[in-house]
Amino acid sequence: MFEKKCRLPLRNLIFLMMIIQPVAGQFWTQNDAIFNPSGVPSLPFSQPRFADLDGDGDFDMMLGSTSRSPFYFENTGSNTNPAFHQGTDLFGAIPGIEAELGVCVDLDDDGDLDFICGGYLGLQFYENIGSATAPEFQKITDFFAALDVGMNPVPTLADMDNDADFDLLVGLSEDGSLKYYQNTGTAMAATFIEGNADVWYDVGLYAYPYFSDLDSDGDTDLLTGRDNVGFYYYRNGGTPTAWQWQSANSVFANLGQTTYWNSPALVDLTGDGKPDLVYGTASGPLNYYRNTGTASTPAWTLNTSLFGGVLDVGGASSPVLFDFDADGDLDLISGSQMGDIKYYKNIGTSAAPAWEASHSRFVSIDHSIYSAIAVGDVNGDGLPDAIVGDLSGNLFYHRNIGATFAFETGYFTTINFGGFSVPRLVDMDRDRDLDLVVGNEDGELLFLENIGSSTVPDWQEITGYFGNIDVGTNCVPTCGDYDGDGDFDILTGDLFHELQYFENTGDGWTENTDIVAGLTAGQNAAPAFGDLNHDGDLDLTIGNYDGTFNYFDNEMITSIEPGSELIAPQSFTLYPAYPNPFNPTTTLSYFLPENQAVTIRIYGINGRLIRTMMNENQTAGEHLLLWNGRNQENQLVGSGVYIVRVIAGAQIQSQKVILMK
Repeated sequence: MFEKKCRLPLRNLIFLMMIIQPVAGQFWTQNDAIFNPSGVPSLPFSQPRFADLDGDGDFDMMLGSTSRSPFYFENTGSNTNPAFHQGTDLFGAIPGIEAELGVCVDLDDDGDLDFICGGYLGLQFYENIGSATAPEFQKITDFFAALDVGMNPVPTLADMDNDADFDLLVGLSEDGSLKYYQNTGTAMAATFIEGNADVWYDVGLYAYPYFSDLDSDGDTDLLTGRDNVGFYYYRNGGTPTAWQWQSANSVFANLGQTTYWNSPALVDLTGDGKPDLVYGTASGPLNYYRNTGTASTPAWTLNTSLFGGVLDVGGASSPVLFDFDADGDLDLISGSQMGDIKYYKNIGTSAAPAWEASHSRFVSIDHSIYSAIAVGDVNGDGLPDAIVGDLSGNLFYHRNIGATFAFETGYFTTINFGGFSVPRLVDMDRDRDLDLVVGNEDGELLFLENIGSSTVPDWQEITGYFGNIDVGTNCVPTCGDYDGDGDFDILTGDLFHELQYFENTGDGWTENTDIVAGLTAGQNAAPAFGDLNHDGDLDLTIGNYDGTFNYFDNEMITSIEPGSELIAPQSFTLYPAYPNPFNPTTTLSYFLPENQAVTIRIYGINGRLIRTMMNENQTAGEHLLLWNGRNQENQLVGSGVYIVRVIAGAQIQSQKVILMK
């Protein structure tokens, strides 16, 4: 027998000096690098542009988007080996409505870089009143007011007529035209006149132009993206003053064919004299291709290390964390705006995750848009199944049959969930089968009890289970025993960036605003509990409308109080397990103030019962019980977090233990 029961005087239980202590005032620490090791975010309709803004001889990056004014990323590497890290908020004071993107040139010829930007309010000029190494931007009101460029214009500038000043080309949004304005002023006092404008091309809608001498022949060529896939490239086959535009789209053949609203920049990031290609997309991730051709004939080689690694489902990420491949660490599975399911396999470790996209595993699941998924073995065959919700408000059961999923009809046909259904599988009533918690568009929580069994599910709605909880709009729940008391608590997100935490008190639900105070979530906040760093508590991953993920490390930790005095308890007490983490055994200890019935069970972090350790009457006093990491069938369980739940009479106490192999 690996388990044994004994009684020991309290004075001999030295290890009981360990007590649980929360970190005051700090529940979470944000660390999005878990889902984005490059440090460069994936922003909706991303538009990268480059300039040496700190005067150190290498190219820094301005990253525009539809979310706000551009972010500034300082190149902390070199002109041959770049590395981008978010710097001071150079453009933070500029309203996003004026600057979805911008470019930097010295438009007033004073030796520093100014900022020309486009946004909903048209084209704007911000003069650099700082210096070449410490820019500070001040708006010059109505500088471009006479130009008819509409909303969301996209500027690019170059000396197109070889007269030593900057001329302007603007990509128009609603008609896709490229509109050229010659600078009729001087290098120090630029002047652009609407009557002199010339429309060059119409590339469709939302033209994204960029000037560059790509073939190194001394004149300026033109590359442009648009609202569709791919690029248009026009080579100047003439001279710097007598242009002859030649369509040469084949130079960028096969690039940007799977992404939309491609917004390109050509910039020499490797210091070899050849422009490389960086472009943003509607979905957000930046794409980087090194120019590995010659000075006159470019060739493109994908580089995924500089901006790579960003997990982005394209829109409306709705994550769950589950060990889908049963290798001892948590994988990430997410719904998306387009309705398909994205699967990122954790190829790191249980304490240091790393991600590999393996979306084809869920390719058979595709319903309406704004999908959400719950994962768990609902039929007892050892394979994780999927319950999927979507914008329609329905739920769909997909049974895991090995290599793919089979859609099972006849489930959830009599229940009205409302729109935007978001399911979560959890054994809420602790009866060894998986129930369903469902959020909906109206901000409500619904509970579906599995009145069938762990092998033949049958879900029935239990009205009023969550009382009066209503989070407003688009309720997205996640379930977990956050407070370690042996039952499941609820944390929800909603349409308007808000998070709410509801503690399960046993006889109802109590909101605790302190738990989520200070947390920052995106639109359509979609939270998911999961211990990603393997420290024994529930961390928080949050999806959002942009399609990316934020990560918050749970700072509610255990600590040792060396000065604590051991005082004999007067009521039922469950002491901390020792050792914890453990391998191969851990000792569970507790005090009973009187003779009473005791039940001790071990649960997985997902709520599934692992083993019933004891269910009998015991005498008053201190007791020890050893667990050897085996389940009810005497099989060794995997590494992970487990919940010890002790019921003594009418009292219940729980704690987490960690098995590390």
